[in-house]
Amino acid sequence: MFEPDSRYARITQATTTTPDGRPVAYKRRRFLPQGSSLRTLAEVIPAQGERVDVLTHRTLGNPEHFWRVCDANDVLDPAELTELPRRAVRIPVPEA
Repeated sequence: MFEPDSRYARITQATTTTPDGRPVAYKRRRFLPQGSSLRTLAEVIPAQGERVDVLTHRTLGNPEHFWRVCDANDVLDPAELTELPRRAVRIPVPEA
């Protein structure tokens, strides 16, 4: 259902039954880690106007891993990471 390196890949699947008896599979809730608990690979200052996916591609080699950078900085909205000029952004060590 999800790519192996998706943030949801390791989340367990559950099933519920609708009122008409159909089983429906879904992923359980993903709880965010504390950013301070993640190992830091680097701290970078995004270029002015740089999008988070571009920053993530530049630092981790995959723009779809923006969620790792969000987790490391305790933000839910990726745009928050580049809103403030000259703000250092933590880049986490990618976990296997």
